[in-house]
Amino acid sequence: MSATNPGLGFVAYALIPMMVFAASIGLARAQDVEGTIPANGSANAYGTGWQCDRGFRKTDGACVVVTLPENAYLTGSSYGPGWKCKHGYKQNTDTCDPVLLPANAFLSATSGDRWLCDRGYRQFDEICKAINVPANGYLTGNTIRSGWACERGYRAVGDACVSIEPPANAYLTSSSSGSGWDCDRGYHEIYGACIAIKVPSHGYLSGRSYGNGWECDRGYIKVQAACVAVVLPENAHLDFHGHDWECNQPYRKYMQECKSGNQND
Repeated sequence: MSATNPGLGFVAYALIPMMVFAASIGLARAQDVEGTIPANGSANAYGTGWQCDRGFRKTDGACVVVTLPENAYLTGSSYGPGWKCKHGYKQNTDTCDPVLLPANAFLSATSGDRWLCDRGYRQFDEICKAINVPANGYLTGNTIRSGWACERGYRAVGDACVSIEPPANAYLTSSSSGSGWDCDRGYHEIYGACIAIKVPSHGYLSGRSYGNGWECDRGYIKVQAACVAVVLPENAHLDFHGHDWECNQPYRKYMQECKSGNQND
């Protein structure tokens, strides 16, 4: 090659020392990195730094073996104890103690280190106590409260389900709380009875359980128990709700009139 092109041979000979120098620098750097990694550790696959091998955890720049208690498994984490208890065991400082199930209980499927009571039972301290469902009641599955509710037509009074007796012109509601009944349309409750709502002329049933149970037609306003026609002054019209009036533009309301410009005109 040098015979045909002496310049190429010169370049090749010039590159050899540079390649040797670069290789020596790379070897020195690798040795430096190796020197910073403690025993039972390895360089991170990405980026810089190092990590401890599985079964070891970082402690003061070293990789210390994880002491695995009985009924535990390695987590692979370099933080914390480096282990967790198996399903059915709970951590007690440096040991894994078995979860002791009381009667009528089962292990939690999510954590495995605690227990829950079977349906029909609720936790009292460290036992599962049966929920006493009264006659005409049923289990709700909600153990925060009593754990039971009354069937339709009954309501809870203490620890019993008492029959609901709706008054005349009333019907049973789906709720077992409160009275357990509501008045029919056209009636409202007064002292435990359903009394007919007296709708005045030019009025209609509102369907609301509060108030007097009726509203006035558009163009009428409530005055005590009657619906009185709204009197429109000159240059006025009914408002949005239809139970009062407002002035046409550009008039302004002054007392019971609609005036233009200065109110004193």
